[in-house]
Amino acid sequence: MKKQIGQYHVLTDTVLQSRFSHAELTKLAIAGGADTIQFRVKIGATREMIGMARKLKQLCAEAGITFLVNDRVDVAIAADADGVHLGQDDFPILLARELLGESRIIGGSAATLEEARKCLAEGVDYIGFGPVYPTTSKADAGPVSGIELLKQVVEAVPLPIIAIGSINADNTAEVMQAGAHGIAVISAVCCQENPEQATRALYKALHRSTQRGHHV
Repeated sequence: MKKQIGQYHVLTDTVLQSRFSHAELTKLAIAGGADTIQFRVKIGATREMIGMARKLKQLCAEAGITFLVNDRVDVAIAADADGVHLGQDDFPILLARELLGESRIIGGSAATLEEARKCLAEGVDYIGFGPVYPTTSKADAGPVSGIELLKQVVEAVPLPIIAIGSINADNTAEVMQAGAHGIAVISAVCCQENPEQATRALYKALHRSTQRGHHV
């Protein structure tokens, strides 16, 4: 079975905002057109994380979209997630593959061409590349990678490249023109007054870009 690497990843977050729960954000993002939900929790009790992840997995399964867990391979396994997304300092990719098997999706984060090549060598299914633009969502985000470097990575690495880092409806076209497979967002959805509307605005920007033939 071919793995479905979505073009529109929404990362749920309750640290940057507390008005909406992970489940509420998931429902709103699905309604707005997201095709991948990434559950992102850095602190808290593992038992609670698993309970929440199982709930989100169910919502995603009902909508027919992909559900990934950020960093926590144990939570992904317990929730029967479709896969995980791993940062450079997270769980080792090769070991995650051993535990998850070939059928699950593993995404890796990269901020440089070297990191992207390392992810490729370790067998990820897609690369989350960025921050493309200056971001305030991730305290651990490195210096801005930029559009030019994104283009280089797209050309050098034969994997779907998902751009992340202050992506919004205004700059989505530029990212897709650079050859990205898709986009991943946190605050552009989670921190907005109306996350469903915000998701839909980005969805329209993304699909306008792909329809113009900038992306195959």
